[in-house]
Amino acid sequence: MAHPFDDDDVDKGSTAAEAVDDPADVSAEAAADRGSAAKVDASAEAAAGKGPAGKTDLLAEFTREKEALQDRLLRLAAEFDNYRKRIDRDRRDQADAAVASAVEDLLPIIDNLERALETPAGSDPDAYRQGVELIHRQMMDLLRRRGVTVIESVGADFDPLVHQAVTHEVSPDHREGEVVEEFRRGYKLGDRLLRPAMVKVAKA
Repeated sequence: MAHPFDDDDVDKGSTAAEAVDDPADVSAEAAADRGSAAKVDASAEAAAGKGPAGKTDLLAEFTREKEALQDRLLRLAAEFDNYRKRIDRDRRDQADAAVASAVEDLLPIIDNLERALETPAGSDPDAYRQGVELIHRQMMDLLRRRGVTVIESVGADFDPLVHQAVTHEVSPDHREGEVVEEFRRGYKLGDRLLRPAMVKVAKA
């Protein structure tokens, strides 16, 4: 008579028992695996800046960058303000120097005018006139040294850029638009118009 449990069945039971782990051991291993996975996820989030530690580090870095940019902006603003003040000061100094130089050149002419005023006009009209002409030449020489030129008017064609027509006159001896008379001289400083010449213009 055969045994209820033959040797093959015993071996199979033992193998099945060995294949199935203890439930407690399985639960412990699963918990350990989950803990390891959570740690890996937390480390990844921290490295990506998503975790609490990563957010704190990013915030601190952004704060440092903001403070550095603000400091640089303040420095640039201060440097620009100092540069602007220095340029304004240099311009004022140059303008004052130009005025001082012009006045210094005018002083000898003023001296001659004062001498002419002290001389009685009726004593010697010719000498008086010569003195005035000398002062005029001094003044014109000064203007030329300063780059001032006289606008040529009489005989030239009327130019609205440098002439101011105050009257027109019909003249068969002159061409249309010719300046026939100058009432006041015009002057230019280089290419800059100081004042236009006041003229009379011929018309047909």
